[in-house]
Amino acid sequence: MTFTHSLGQAIRLGVTLVVVAVAGLIGWQLWRYYMEEPWTRDGRIRAEVVGIAPDVSGLVTEVLVRDNQQVRRGDVLFRIDHDRFALALQQAEAVLASRHATLLQAQRDQQRYTRLDQTAVSIQRQEQAITDAQVAEASWRQAEADRDVAQLNLTRSEVRAPVNGFVTNLELRPGDYLAAGHAALALVDSDSFHVAGYFEETKLPRIHPGDRATVRVMGEAGLIEGHVDSIASGITDRERSESSNLLANVNPTFSWVRLAQRVPVRIAIDHVPEGLRLISGRTATVMVMPREAEAAAAR
Repeated sequence: MTFTHSLGQAIRLGVTLVVVAVAGLIGWQLWRYYMEEPWTRDGRIRAEVVGIAPDVSGLVTEVLVRDNQQVRRGDVLFRIDHDRFALALQQAEAVLASRHATLLQAQRDQQRYTRLDQTAVSIQRQEQAITDAQVAEASWRQAEADRDVAQLNLTRSEVRAPVNGFVTNLELRPGDYLAAGHAALALVDSDSFHVAGYFEETKLPRIHPGDRATVRVMGEAGLIEGHVDSIASGITDRERSESSNLLANVNPTFSWVRLAQRVPVRIAIDHVPEGLRLISGRTATVMVMPREAEAAAAR
């Protein structure tokens, strides 16, 4: 009885020790994975946003796109006072024709006075004819430049998409007045989608450009495949700010509490699973496969 009781206690103790050891090993692996493995839940899908601003001022006469519409590079987005700029071009062409006629007449006068003998016409008159021809040529060239500007303004009155992308947050309507240089709508560049993963600085030594990466977008089942494109070279130092006397203003901190800074890592997208739509700003979890881990898995 005593032997059986002692054996039971030994077995229970052994099982307890095994369970504790396994739990400790699992806990250590989880802690190591969380603290050292290059992964982060602080990721975002990013894309370049192009502010579409007209190069000319005027009333919007046509809006040819709708909100969230996909467009191709070169597609007309909207038109600004096309008729007014067309009339301005006609006026510039008429002035150019008039200046050209004046130039031809001045050149004929110059040639005629140059051929005449000095007894028939004074040197001063000959010089005046040369000057008149030069002034007429300069005036013609100015009119030619004005015509080119009018043609450019007419072309720019049709605002086209500079990149492939999606129109977003469109509130433009016919009749709105737009000033040159002021953005009228935003265009999300569909060729610039990438993932920004904000990794703790303690995990950066295991991340290198070219490493394979997987991205899980919140709410999606499929994984985006990609690779590390680049690592940011600097972040803002929030502990230091400018002071009124130009001296360093450093905030006091607790020396035993130090939070790891997060550094942006750019992930280039190689493959997107079917049915997953890339939307700039969506939250994602980013996992990087270090080179040594990938080599070990291959063996």
